[in-house]
Amino acid sequence: MLSCLKRQQFMLKNYFKTALRHFKRNKIFSVINISGLSIGLACCMLIILYAKDETSFDRFHKNADNLYQLTCDRIEKEGTDEKFGIAAMVQGPAFKKEIPEIREFTRVNNKVLVVKKGDAVFNEQVTWADDNFFSVFSFPLISGGANRALADMHSIVLTDEMAVKYFGNTDVVGKTLTFQINGNSEPFVISGIAKKPPQNSSIQFNIVMPFKFLEKENPDNGWMWVSYPTYFLLDPGANIRAIKAKMEQVYQTQAKNEIDLNHLAGYDNKFVWDLKPLIQMHLDNSFQGTPGASNPIYAYILSGIAIFILIIACINFVNLTIAQSLKRAKEIGIRKVIGGLRNQLIRQFLGESFLVSFLAFAIAIILAQFSLPIFNDLANKQLSLSYLLDFKLAAGFIILFFITGFAAGFYPALVVSGFNPVQTLYNRSAHQGKNFLSGVLVIFQFALAIFLIIATIFIYNQFNFLTKTNLGYNDRNLVQFVTDKAVMNKPLMDQYKSEFFKVPGVENVSYKNVGKFGGKTMAGSKEFNADYERIDDDYLAALQAKLIAGRSFSKGFPADITNSVLINEAFVQAVGWKNPIGKTVDYMNLPGWGSRKVNVIGVVKDYHYESLKEKIRPQLFTQDAALPLGQFLIRLKEGRTATALAALEKTYSKMIPNHPFDYVFSDEMNKRNYDAEHKWKQIITFSATITIFISCIGLLGLTILSTEKRRKEIGIRKVLGATTNHITQLIALNFIKLVFIAFLIAVPISWFVINKWLQSFAYRIEMSWYLFALAGTLALVIALLTVGSQVVRIARSQPVKALKTE
Repeated sequence: MLSCLKRQQFMLKNYFKTALRHFKRNKIFSVINISGLSIGLACCMLIILYAKDETSFDRFHKNADNLYQLTCDRIEKEGTDEKFGIAAMVQGPAFKKEIPEIREFTRVNNKVLVVKKGDAVFNEQVTWADDNFFSVFSFPLISGGANRALADMHSIVLTDEMAVKYFGNTDVVGKTLTFQINGNSEPFVISGIAKKPPQNSSIQFNIVMPFKFLEKENPDNGWMWVSYPTYFLLDPGANIRAIKAKMEQVYQTQAKNEIDLNHLAGYDNKFVWDLKPLIQMHLDNSFQGTPGASNPIYAYILSGIAIFILIIACINFVNLTIAQSLKRAKEIGIRKVIGGLRNQLIRQFLGESFLVSFLAFAIAIILAQFSLPIFNDLANKQLSLSYLLDFKLAAGFIILFFITGFAAGFYPALVVSGFNPVQTLYNRSAHQGKNFLSGVLVIFQFALAIFLIIATIFIYNQFNFLTKTNLGYNDRNLVQFVTDKAVMNKPLMDQYKSEFFKVPGVENVSYKNVGKFGGKTMAGSKEFNADYERIDDDYLAALQAKLIAGRSFSKGFPADITNSVLINEAFVQAVGWKNPIGKTVDYMNLPGWGSRKVNVIGVVKDYHYESLKEKIRPQLFTQDAALPLGQFLIRLKEGRTATALAALEKTYSKMIPNHPFDYVFSDEMNKRNYDAEHKWKQIITFSATITIFISCIGLLGLTILSTEKRRKEIGIRKVLGATTNHITQLIALNFIKLVFIAFLIAVPISWFVINKWLQSFAYRIEMSWYLFALAGTLALVIALLTVGSQVVRIARSQPVKALKTE
């Protein structure tokens, strides 16, 4: 028994030494084989982390299965439909009161306020929420009670990060912070400390304030507008369809007067209220105003890429392992001649395969860990490998390990080990077969690689188009900032403007309204929606936008304030005017408009006042006092940005003390509109690079298999006079055919996907054929570089080495 155990230990030691010897003898090949599987696994792990995070949003809440978000479909009379994930103040309490199945409601609203502590002032985003916010949602409180944290109208809850920022520690319950609200300083007492919300929460907050304070300061019982995300906690098993019918009944009853007034005013739109499960809202970006909504197509694309990369990496690993085992035919023959048993060879090959698989998996985990910070930056996440410690995922990777190890060792263990030793010693064990499966694999992985190359090229071109297209105005050296001290005070805005003009390095100063305004507009007997901007006389000059007809506002025409407007080209097209100067706008969606009409005095050339994802809409410029002011636009002189900004901040602080000078450059703000596209450009490029690398490894494996099988054929051809170039072309042509077939498969699929993606942009590049040709050419060059060295080496080999056993 003891001797048998020693014999087994000796054999295992011998197997291990043989495996190490084999790895050392084929260093480059082993590194390529292991690195291909490792990179594929690491890439898969990262993408699984992303997909798991995306699908886990809001599931951590104790009441997740019964939490719903109130949604609204606003259907216009012409049939257009806008979906909103927000409501007004009134819907939450009204539906809760009349519908028994609704146990709780809570409203949430984010707003930037000025926070003061001592002499320091900060701009902070605060979250207004109802009293039951911390009992409806499962956001843990470090201190304070969930049911009473927001009970007092002047109580607030800070996250632990905010507590450390303002006080240096989290033991701050009972301390006070002062907020500027509607021009008044309001003290709030800290009643609780919450943990920072997890990253997979749609609702993010730093400071939570009682919604009833906002409700008191700005009461509103209107039903016909939307602004606040509203959430309901329903009874378990509640019938959503029945609740929806009851909501419609409540709406028709309580909003009847508003609905009637809307119809009298010519508004024939319809509001349809609905409930959507909170856990589904993150991956549904069809609703405007939903916090943290994400486009699900990206999660689907990444998940698909992860599966493909994993399949390709594993099959390539198997192929390359088989290719290596075929080179060991003589070793097998000698071992069998000197008495080696087949079951010993099977154990050896399977053991080597599992050892290599284990190394690949271990390296994959290390690669994933080191790559995680870069991936987090690309995906704008805070992922951790601990996410993979899910039982199902861990079990899946363990099963994958055994499948990969067994599949890679199966062929050499059962097939190669069964070769006739005499034939193998005479190189007659011929590895026959057309290897259709390997060819199909190469086609499949290069089709995926070409698809990703095409996607990368189009994403790069579209991103460059978005960031480099002429916007119709000059966004360079244009500074924007907001002050709420003079929102409805034009004389004070003019005073500020005069002081800013005096700052050295300032070229022009203008101001406009804060926020977005617009709605139903009537002109030329046509009714349509338009966007409104309240501007001063210097607005167009500060923007460097062009006036293509008529004149701009001027102090020389005092009546312009109430009697005149400017319109853009899109407005002219919507009405159908040929000569709009002197025409009238009959109705604007402004308070107290009545029967007043205004004259068109000028036409502004269309410019992109929003991102290029949005089509330029009809726009109307006015100086009507109904719209609030507060936003400054200041153009700085070229080359004097730094000194001008410092002087501006000094002037701002002198005129508006206790308010931070928070500014943004227009060009930077415009680039932020395409942050998502920039991130996905990097992610798709990363995926394409990984896929190409793994595809090349697979192609290399197929090349080695193919050339090993044709070694004697090549020898015979050379004896009969074939040149190295002729043989190289002959072998390479087979691989060119595979890449060409992959190209034919990838082009229609990529055309369909890219075309659908481009439809999400109002302004986009053309689907040019040469970009597809470029991708195909690039894939072909990569394939030729991959197989080239191996093919040339075989083509240059001495024919006598291949034919000496004949």
